[in-house]
Amino acid sequence: MRWSGLAAGLVALAAVCVLSLAVGARSIPFATVWEVLAHGRGGEESFVVRELRLPRTVLGLLAGAALGLAGALMQGLTRNPLADPGLLGVNNGAAAAVVVAISVLGLGSPVGYVWFAFLGAAVAYTAVYLLGSTGRAATPDRMVLAGAAVNASLVAFVSAVVIHDPATFDEFRFWAVGSLAGRDLDVAFQVGPLILLGVVIALSLARPLNALALGDETGRALGARTERTRIAGAVAIALLCGGATAVAGPIAFIGLAVPHIVRMVTGPDQRWVMAYSLVLAPVLLLGADVVGRLLAAPGELEAGIVTAFLGAPVFIALSRRRRITAL
Repeated sequence: MRWSGLAAGLVALAAVCVLSLAVGARSIPFATVWEVLAHGRGGEESFVVRELRLPRTVLGLLAGAALGLAGALMQGLTRNPLADPGLLGVNNGAAAAVVVAISVLGLGSPVGYVWFAFLGAAVAYTAVYLLGSTGRAATPDRMVLAGAAVNASLVAFVSAVVIHDPATFDEFRFWAVGSLAGRDLDVAFQVGPLILLGVVIALSLARPLNALALGDETGRALGARTERTRIAGAVAIALLCGGATAVAGPIAFIGLAVPHIVRMVTGPDQRWVMAYSLVLAPVLLLGADVVGRLLAAPGELEAGIVTAFLGAPVFIALSRRRRITAL
């Protein structure tokens, strides 16, 4: 059951990648897409596929996988079903750094401020972790409270800057809405290795997280090293969330809801939750990107807007279920 479900997820991922390359304001036949990619066919269709759609497909794969895996890891570490990059300050940490890059340094493109977004997300999560563990071991409730405090401070900072600097607001709002458009493969080459490192670290924590789900004391009795697991998890979350937010901006819903949907199929075993989240989250993100192109053709709706519209009803339905799979 689990293996067949994962195989179906991989098929869906391959299908949505093909759709991402072929579908848009100008639809291109699948055979032509294959000729462009495999044989280097020239012309206008080659430009559309290679220069516009291939980069956003690759970035959607990276950002989606990172967000889904980070959400599963956050929820497992904090044992909080509402944990996601927004709750623990990651999105607003990236936003604060991007605002500084635009306002102070005058950077005006994703390639220019991608590293600021990554560093801002990493610093914000590190601050949350340190505040949640000051003088004692980090626990889920302290992490959530620290995340709320850091979030509030960062939101105030971002609001103060963009309200008093219209030029920064004009540039920042295109990043803040969450989109795969307007980026090129240079962004993927910059951030991709760090996301892949985060994936490796996160997957290596699946077994210890299964033990810690029974409680810290029981987890230690089963051989899990609590602090080492949380520190490694913090590093993985910083890499995954920082990379995804730098690539696509703050995309809502995916890191929060995909692990919930996955647990309905796999149960609480983190090994399967992480594997499924790694596959299904990019399906959702790329699917939202394709839907956004079709709904507003010849323009488009940004992927972050579509995921919010698609995700909210689904998550409300999940929250109203009588029985939600436990963490």
